[in-house]
Amino acid sequence: MQDILTRETAMFWRGQGIGTVHLPVTTGSISSPVGLGSDSIPVSIQLNGQETYLADSMQFQLELCCRMKPRGAYYLMPSFRGEDWDATHLCQFMHSEVEISGDLDEAMSLAEGYIRALSKAMLREQAESITRAAGSLSHLESVANGDLTFNSVTFDEAAKLLQDKPEFIDKTDYGRNLTRAGERELIRTIGPFVWVTKWDHGVVPFYQAMDKNGYSALNSDLLFGCGEVVGCGERHVDDLAVLTAMKVHGVNPESYKWYTNMKRVYPLRTAGFGMGVERFLMWVLQHDDIRDLQILPRRNGFELSP
Repeated sequence: MQDILTRETAMFWRGQGIGTVHLPVTTGSISSPVGLGSDSIPVSIQLNGQETYLADSMQFQLELCCRMKPRGAYYLMPSFRGEDWDATHLCQFMHSEVEISGDLDEAMSLAEGYIRALSKAMLREQAESITRAAGSLSHLESVANGDLTFNSVTFDEAAKLLQDKPEFIDKTDYGRNLTRAGERELIRTIGPFVWVTKWDHGVVPFYQAMDKNGYSALNSDLLFGCGEVVGCGERHVDDLAVLTAMKVHGVNPESYKWYTNMKRVYPLRTAGFGMGVERFLMWVLQHDDIRDLQILPRRNGFELSP
């Protein structure tokens, strides 16, 4: 299934006129653990005496590639997180990310098409083994044949549906977050695939563009299976918007001078999404522990071979 996903990913993006790029696994500009409400921990390393980071995401670099390849760029490579693993989180996971010249709606539409294409390929090549593991193919068939609707609610609407219960909604000084239980409750009550849009800007990273209302982000998480599997967002167009967001989020602009300079020299509206591959495969197999989805497990702080 890993092989199928890799091949189908390349075929899907080629059909969209979007090419892949070869990117390093180290970066000086972390993206996911940035912002007031972030709960993600970067992985810092020493490389020949120089402090750097293992990539948590290469979204910033994909934004740069959009300036060279206007339709967009994608990659499929490992991402690294500093938190310990659990049933839905991995310390090292395969990340399928894309960035396009376009807006949030276009990126969401591409994410839906990508998931349908992957589902068709899994059915075509692995129906027997999936049936043995999951007990049924109905969850894949409903996506592959187009019968299933990708529902959408704003975060405000989701909070009302969940009645702001603390087991579902985590309220912080910076805004509200969904708990894993809240994600699963939305899946149970709304449908197996749910987009949750317009999160409080304080709990998303600084690089997400802001809605016209002034407090919501132009972002969306797609919930299915174990919860959030796809994170999607639209970016700030120019350097002034980025610098304003950095100030609000308490981010030191010195660490991102190249990024703000890129936005100044070449303003561009881009959007993109990232999908956790192992979380997608959890849904395919209807499995409940992501740690079983790694052929070669990796856990921070533990010596694992090979």
